[in-house]
Amino acid sequence: MGAFDFLFKKPKEKKQVNGYFQMLDGYTPIFTTHDGGVYEMELTRACIHTFANHCSKLLPTVEGADQRGIKAMLDSKPNPFMTSAQFVYKVATIYDTQNTCFIVPLLDKFDRLCGYYPVNPRQTEIIEVQGEPWLRFTFQNGKKAAMELSRCGVVSKYLYNNDIFGESNSALYATMQLLHTQNQGIEEGIKNSASFRFMAQVSNFADPDDIAHDRKNWVKENMAPGSGGLALFPNTYTNIQQIQSAAKVVDPEQMTLIQTRVLNYFGCNEEVLQNKTVGDAWSAYYEGKIEPFAIQLSQAMTSMTFNQNERTRKNRIVWSANRLQYMTNVDKLNVSSQMFDRGLMSLNDIMDIWNLPRVEDGDKRYIRKEYTEISQLDQVAQLQAELASARAALNATQQPQEPEEPDPVEPKEEENDDPERENQD
Repeated sequence: MGAFDFLFKKPKEKKQVNGYFQMLDGYTPIFTTHDGGVYEMELTRACIHTFANHCSKLLPTVEGADQRGIKAMLDSKPNPFMTSAQFVYKVATIYDTQNTCFIVPLLDKFDRLCGYYPVNPRQTEIIEVQGEPWLRFTFQNGKKAAMELSRCGVVSKYLYNNDIFGESNSALYATMQLLHTQNQGIEEGIKNSASFRFMAQVSNFADPDDIAHDRKNWVKENMAPGSGGLALFPNTYTNIQQIQSAAKVVDPEQMTLIQTRVLNYFGCNEEVLQNKTVGDAWSAYYEGKIEPFAIQLSQAMTSMTFNQNERTRKNRIVWSANRLQYMTNVDKLNVSSQMFDRGLMSLNDIMDIWNLPRVEDGDKRYIRKEYTEISQLDQVAQLQAELASARAALNATQQPQEPEEPDPVEPKEEENDDPERENQD
């Protein structure tokens, strides 16, 4: 059994195809991949790889009741051939190269979902089967397979003419041709500057064949490997001059302009390509390039995994990344210190920012000053109130009593027994 037979098992019964499924805009629902080589150019492949490489760090989260073990499957191997990071990398690569990526479900013998696989067919058509739209894939080896559109996930960009398939990269072809011509010019300039050429006037030759034969012999004797490095001319050559070849390369400004056009098309820049982005620069690239893809991937896999009733009960798959891990160390330290003692982050949240292993009881949250668990704030407030009243009562009992002041004594008049002194008065 090959990969094709593993992914697309034979149906139990054949169904009648009623032609193409008609779209509202009347556009023929056929998607064909282009062999023009978008992924074959150095700069375009670097942009696609950088995007897919960062997307491979997205982590899956399954919200709601996960009774089918989808979280464990997405964390390890969404299919027997790929790990979780490889799965997202492949989806992102096809998405950025072809502008449309199809994800088909892997089904067990009971027709239940047991995995996901991103396919890259040569051609995809939307056909109608018993009034329902189906996707019919045609692969490079000529084999065909079909599956209900509702059971497949479609992640696409540049939606214009079609409601499902993204536009081609025809807008980039002119820039790619300039890029190819630029590389050819650099190659030819290096070759011309590394070669030796001479011009001379030849006499005593009337037949053009004799001139060509003599020129070949001279090149063979003087320019062949092991010729000694000395060019010798017969006396039939006059006015001998060496042709000075200068390397003709593309103007640096024109080269920068061509590269900028490619980077703008893929939403990238040189710092991202060279892994120099941190902090705000990384956040800008994440929000502008990776996050829209993560949202589309989350919604596509949610729709193909859960039915309408399950989605109503808040069951969904979310792909996201911890952007705080890509901040500078100074910013990480500020976030850790400011968020931890305000109860906004737990200890394990801080460990995740620094890519450290989680600790036991690390999900508790603390608040500044008392550094008390949030769940115990009411108890702490009550204890503080009781402590304050106890301190007040203790101070009242230990305060010394002031001594009582004695009653004032009125002075008494002294009796005078001396009659002489009284007479003097």
